[in-house]
Amino acid sequence: MTPLPRRRVFLALAVALLLAAAGVVAGVLLTRTSEPPRRALPLQRVGELALPGDSSRFDYASLDPGRGLLFIAHLGASEVIEVDVHSNHVVRTITGLPDVHGVLVVPALHRVYATATGADEMATLDENTGAVLHRTPTGAYPDGLAYDPVRGTVWTTNESGGSETVIDAATGTVRGTVDLGGDAGNVAYDPVGGGQILVDVQSRNQLAVIDPVTLAITRRIPLPGCDHDHGLALAPDDRLAFVACDGNARLLTVDLTTRRITGTDEVGSDPDVLAYTPPRIASTSPRNPAGSPSWTTTTTA
Repeated sequence: MTPLPRRRVFLALAVALLLAAAGVVAGVLLTRTSEPPRRALPLQRVGELALPGDSSRFDYASLDPGRGLLFIAHLGASEVIEVDVHSNHVVRTITGLPDVHGVLVVPALHRVYATATGADEMATLDENTGAVLHRTPTGAYPDGLAYDPVRGTVWTTNESGGSETVIDAATGTVRGTVDLGGDAGNVAYDPVGGGQILVDVQSRNQLAVIDPVTLAITRRIPLPGCDHDHGLALAPDDRLAFVACDGNARLLTVDLTTRRITGTDEVGSDPDVLAYTPPRIASTSPRNPAGSPSWTTTTTA
């Protein structure tokens, strides 16, 4: 089959540029304020970059802000594209990652972790060279990733496998597996909550809270009003979790202290990956003098 011509892939491009400008991954952008009306986002497009390959599906992206290196999962091409957002050029394309979904760069280790979903494995990449250092077997359909810097582990979400595989970040060996009791959504590390791990259990509409040492589920937080919780991002200092419900296009705000839902917002269809940006602008609201948090979602049609 003749390969598709090189195209400007605007979705991936927007992700790269907005990450460079404001530190967020953006598809559909939403700002939540303490009271209406909503303010315009302080974001703007700063340029364009043609990416290699065809215009098949992209998924996660992860930025090393110190070096300005953006790693983009090109799921449809089974490769990760590395972009230098400072010089605005493609550094390299890392191939051999079947149906890659998740990608996570850990600057302190100079490592990039990618879930090769088509092979049911996680690949460990050298950030400097793009070389594949380890390939670690996971459960069925690995997707999202989280890094625990205290214990030096990477957590992979095995969506249809209903589990988390816990992998040594340095050696690529499996340290353990957590059975979630249902299909898995995304996963997040909570640096303020004692290093606990939170993961969506999307077929049960729950958030599971996991002890990172014993790998035991310590509690389950119900998510009423959510259908199929998939996306997850934390605002650790504010003790909040944001949950994307792709079954009914809702974004839930969960208070991690009281374990109650404090907000529900309508979003675009099929919300997927979330990223959180801390407050940047002083608020005029006396109820929120420190500013308003913002978040972004990416959607897939």
